[in-house]
This record gives sequence, structure tokens and C-alpha cells, in this order.
Amino acid sequence: MKRKKTRDLEKAYPKNQFIAKLRRLADTLETEKSFSIQIAGERLFVPKTAIVNIEHEREGQWEEMEFQIKWKRG
Repeated sequence: MKRKKTRDLEKAYPKNQFIAKLRRLADTLETEKSFSIQIAGERLFVPKTAIVNIEHEREGQWEEMEFQIKWKRG
């Protein structure tokens, strides 16, 4: 199996594309199916057993909320 490189990136999308991706993700989570998405040229396959959480950060004048999906490869 080919080893994947470490990756940490942020990708901005127009609001309408972001909303469409969230809707598709919500539908797959609700029906307990796996989810696939392409981010910056790489296709990701998220298993239905992935862990979902929401993270909040505050620093200076900025606030950040992240919807996270985590899973173990392999």
C-alpha cells in the first residue's frame, strides 16, 4: 500500500459550494453511509464509522468554529 504524505491544508470555497457540500455530508451522515469528497485535487473516502465533532477556538479578536470528521486510515 502506498503511504500518504502528511497534509494540513485549508481550502476556501464559495458559500454556495460550501452549503452544497454540507448538505451532501449531512445526508450521508443521516443515512449512515460513507462519504467521498475531493479537496484540493485529492479524493477522500470517509467511512460511515468516522467520528464527528465541533471545535471552537478564540484568539484575540478572532473566533473560529470547525466541523471536524476524523477516522483512522487502513
